[in-house]
Amino acid sequence: MTSKAKESIRVLIVDDHAIVRQGLATVLDQQEDLIVVGQAVDGVDAVAQAQELLSDIILMDFQMPQMDGVEAIRRIIGERTGSRIIILTTYATDEYIFSGIEAGAQGYLLKDSPPDEVVTAIRTVHQGDSMIQPRVASRLLDRLGQLSHAHPPETLLSVREIEVLQVMATGAANKEIANQLQIGQSTVKTHIVRIFNKLGVNGRLEAVSEGVKKGIIEL
Repeated sequence: MTSKAKESIRVLIVDDHAIVRQGLATVLDQQEDLIVVGQAVDGVDAVAQAQELLSDIILMDFQMPQMDGVEAIRRIIGERTGSRIIILTTYATDEYIFSGIEAGAQGYLLKDSPPDEVVTAIRTVHQGDSMIQPRVASRLLDRLGQLSHAHPPETLLSVREIEVLQVMATGAANKEIANQLQIGQSTVKTHIVRIFNKLGVNGRLEAVSEGVKKGIIEL
């Protein structure tokens, strides 16, 4: 158990329903590379445990007492704990999707997702990529497409940064971006950091969303 704790991806589960938390914990603890280090019952508890446990991944519900998931995400991101956040919810409306991504979440899954999809999402987001369910992504892309025609272009990024952001919008990982643009992965990482800083965002999905809103890229 000690060896696993050192090597595994540390996961904090946040949900106000005990049966959901326990079910997720059972599934995740069966994976050799995952370990559940905590369970939070609401947003306030989530912020406190995120600061204490410094988990790698946080599975965050939306609707909870005392503090909802969106506010909890904002506070955790603001504390710079290093945790990456995946929203796991029953809600797939535009309002919830946008608010979660804009708050800084790197993933968005629905609670009826198969267990292996949740496990894959955790590993993917832990590696620095984003993970969003196809049926959720289709709503997001439709909305972003509408916004792209409502905002005039703003030149914030260099030509290469725009190219990186455009490829990023397809869901490509750093290696895929590097191969497509024929540049090194370290160069891709540098461009992504600059893109995040210039757009004032914390994650890939948020960067794509902001890029479309500002008319920098199209979907």
